[in-house]
Amino acid sequence: MATAANRNDGHLDLKLERTIDAPRALIWKVWTDPEHLKKWWAPAPWTTTECEIDLRPGGIFRAVMRSPEGRDFPYVGCYLELIENEKIVMTNALEPGYSPALDPFFTAILTLNEQAGKTNYSALVLHRDEAGRKKYEDMDFHFGWNKVLDQLVEVVSQLKR
Repeated sequence: MATAANRNDGHLDLKLERTIDAPRALIWKVWTDPEHLKKWWAPAPWTTTECEIDLRPGGIFRAVMRSPEGRDFPYVGCYLELIENEKIVMTNALEPGYSPALDPFFTAILTLNEQAGKTNYSALVLHRDEAGRKKYEDMDFHFGWNKVLDQLVEVVSQLKR
């Protein structure tokens, strides 16, 4: 039986994988420090104006993305599972303290596996139904998540110097 970490249901899930030339501890740092996360979370020319992280199961993950036109798009979610330097599971189906959200969208599973100083970065985004997956894919999931991953890599590269 497949676990959530290796599940890839083409009807419900979207996946992004890449090998990054950096240790996973640096990638973890830019995912878990609000000041670093604000530098890469929104695909440019969008920006992230606010970020709040309470890094524990049930803790808040909140970010506000601002469009080039100045419109704010808040995201509020809840951490479900954290394994330092290895795994982050978060969802917007639940708000902090595991309170049900009004309009759940997805659960994201980020895994970081390091080999020889490089990290296999895998983001698996689970949706409740095909309509939810299609909606997110049509919002340009692949372009957006690849763009922010490029930006994350740039932040990590600056930290490596």
